[in-house]
Amino acid sequence: MTPRAAPTAPTPQMPVDEFETIAAAAPETVTLEFVGGRIGVRPATDGNHSTLVCWLAKRCLRARPDLDLCGAQGLRVDARQQSRARPDAVLVPEAHFAGHGAWADPAGALMVVEVSSYDPDADRRSRHEKPAAYGEAGIPLYLLIDRDSCTATVHSGPDRRVGGYRNAHVTKFGETLVLPDPVGIELDTEVLRNYVR
Repeated sequence: MTPRAAPTAPTPQMPVDEFETIAAAAPETVTLEFVGGRIGVRPATDGNHSTLVCWLAKRCLRARPDLDLCGAQGLRVDARQQSRARPDAVLVPEAHFAGHGAWADPAGALMVVEVSSYDPDADRRSRHEKPAAYGEAGIPLYLLIDRDSCTATVHSGPDRRVGGYRNAHVTKFGETLVLPDPVGIELDTEVLRNYVR
């Protein structure tokens, strides 16, 4: 029996610097990402999506006024920082991104946040490609607020070697969401049921 070859990473569509040139020239209405060597377009957010991000921001900053929850900040992620992601929000120490450009180093980020989309391509990136890249980058927590399943999943224990996270804790809307250290807060998610289809 012939041994099977290990799977190889897909060939990138282009070098990351070419992607950055394209992303910088895109109109303000188009948000591009480059995760796993492939370009993706972030869909426009709807009112419920924006409300979920605002809900999280208010509660995180009330519990931890020493932090900022930044939206639309681009990050250089994966093991070699060759991917470019724009999470829905990034929780960082206050003023952490001051002086950074469009694509910041993820060092110092405590948590990245994605709210599920009803766009299949963006949804796939949020569930599979981005957690792998965020884990490889060493970001301590990844929070996926999933409007399809009415859950919030906290991924913790980043694995820089193989990507992704070692742990995932799922909280149903209506239960207490625990954001472990380095964030260290608990949130009541009852109201989140109002912000799904």
